[in-house]
Amino acid sequence: MSVTVRVPAKVNVQLAVGAARPDGFHDLANVFLAVGLYDEVTATPADELRITCTGPDADQVPLDATNLAARAAIALAVRHGMDPAVHLHIAKDIPVAGGMAGGSADGAGALVACDALWGTRAPREELLDICAELGSDVPFSLVGGAALGIGRGEKLTALEVGGTFHWVFAMAERGLSTPAVFREFDRLGEGTDIPEPVASHELLDALAKGDPDALAAAVSNDLQPAALSLFPELADTLTAGRTAGALATLVSGSGPTTAFLVRDPESAAKVAAALESSGTCRKVRVTSGPALGATVLGR
Repeated sequence: MSVTVRVPAKVNVQLAVGAARPDGFHDLANVFLAVGLYDEVTATPADELRITCTGPDADQVPLDATNLAARAAIALAVRHGMDPAVHLHIAKDIPVAGGMAGGSADGAGALVACDALWGTRAPREELLDICAELGSDVPFSLVGGAALGIGRGEKLTALEVGGTFHWVFAMAERGLSTPAVFREFDRLGEGTDIPEPVASHELLDALAKGDPDALAAAVSNDLQPAALSLFPELADTLTAGRTAGALATLVSGSGPTTAFLVRDPESAAKVAAALESSGTCRKVRVTSGPALGATVLGR
């Protein structure tokens, strides 16, 4: 028997970042929106823990115990006194090192798949607790939809979304390290008074109303200057999308994927075509949100 779980990518429609804490992390006000780009994680019984991966940029995915999918399987097995003997196959479609939580999605997907395969019947609170141990974005990959994450981003409050939001994503020619982007954020902010991160009431209201124009006016990403500092060419991609008529442009999370909010599918097609012909990015994807969180597809 095997279990396959589908997990979504995310875009941060707001990412407010506080100053570095003594533990090296940053307090966040992180408004997540799950979007319809997915990885699938399949768990199959095996003699030992093994990871395989296929799909775009699969060669960049670690296949050892550093992979969040492997760490998720180990964490669940330890809690239930089991041997994490499982083959986890990841079918990638979320960009690798793209700021869209692909690795976090794989961790959440593996956790749900192993729970179903092993019959551990872990309550949702336990799954979320394990997710928080694995990483700041992993809990949201489990729940999907839209949520405000505070703390490191792992403490979630579900948000109401009043409609469908249409997006175009442009994949960059190379990746960006999330820790490197945070270090650059700290460097750029050195000597300045960084305010406490707070969710934008205007943005939350725009999500609840399903209003793309209001959302476009409120999106923000405090990590964007750091990402652009490390990867200046991303500015050309943002300009290309803005010129083509995107309502809002921003770097997704720590980047380097760039996100373009558009009004409808027709606008998405126009912006996507302009980006594809701009020569400023490697690949373009069109999708929408919100999307469901980790979902068992079949056994």
